[in-house]
Amino acid sequence: MDIGIVGLPNVGKSSLFNALTQAGAQASNYPFTTIEPNVGVVPIPDKRLDALFDIFKPPKKTAAFIRFVDIAGIVKGASKGEGLGNKFLANIREVDAIIHVVRLFENENITHVAGSIDPLRDIDIIQTELMLADLESVEKMLPKQESAAKSGDKAAKAKLEVLKKLQKCLADGKPASSLNLEEEEKVDLQLLTLKPVLFVGNNSETPNKENAQKVADYAKSCGAGFVELCVKLEAEISELPDDEKQMFLQDLGTEYTGLEKIVRAGMNLLNMCTFFTAGPEVEVRSWLIPIGCPAPKAAGKIHSDIERGFICAEVYDVKDILEYKSEKILKEKGLIRQEGRDYIVKDGDVCVFKFNV
Repeated sequence: MDIGIVGLPNVGKSSLFNALTQAGAQASNYPFTTIEPNVGVVPIPDKRLDALFDIFKPPKKTAAFIRFVDIAGIVKGASKGEGLGNKFLANIREVDAIIHVVRLFENENITHVAGSIDPLRDIDIIQTELMLADLESVEKMLPKQESAAKSGDKAAKAKLEVLKKLQKCLADGKPASSLNLEEEEKVDLQLLTLKPVLFVGNNSETPNKENAQKVADYAKSCGAGFVELCVKLEAEISELPDDEKQMFLQDLGTEYTGLEKIVRAGMNLLNMCTFFTAGPEVEVRSWLIPIGCPAPKAAGKIHSDIERGFICAEVYDVKDILEYKSEKILKEKGLIRQEGRDYIVKDGDVCVFKFNV
């Protein structure tokens, strides 16, 4: 799962990236501190994986991961060459979803490129640049598609109709996502405003609740996700040892770090879930798959040979192993079942795949 972090300069993008990845990306009070994108691979925190490791005591534990990409700050006019111009576009096109960081707090010591705090204005600046970039992309695709459609190709005609709808939508100042296209209609488009968006409101330790509510309402209105956090505080939490981190979170009255909140929101946006493989002589591991993934496809996440030679899957719920602590007891209670090719792997399944190649 690749997630790009975007926003205006000086809203806390690189600081959030540092807090999430502990990668030490440069962060400072200057526009365009980030020129080349910083990339950090972060294991997805999952207490169920830790519990499985404690039960099986295998030689290794491996978590599914998210790749965070800290993309250069976008300014008004970027799609026409202002700031870093179109440099950011290729980076955003590569990711599965976008974290849009929005500054909510006032601080005279941290410059805002627009001179004042207005989160909805800031969102509009970024959204407009992404829509303009998409409109340019669509208009470049149209001539080629019109030519292909004239040959009588039904698929080309269908795609041409989609492109025309997108052209009108974007020209009217609406994101491509507002058309609610079918998945097959989105193939090969790589439009920025088709990507799922998670708005992250960067607040202070004395939060501006009014601004947070504005962004939360906006996110809800366009089907996006929203997480409010204090990036400065998350940076401090990320540097604590695990035992101190838990105590600190308890004092704050929360169970989850900012990373965990973002991961949960991101998985929800992308309709992803987690299954596990486990055993005493192999690694305990979590795997990220789309919701609705059939067993052979899930097996293919491990290795293409397992998908190709899939026979069946032995499956049980992670909640059952956490309760009984033994696969032997699960078998005695009939809690381990055998599933075939049509089985849809669910969040929290522990799977052993049988295959023959």
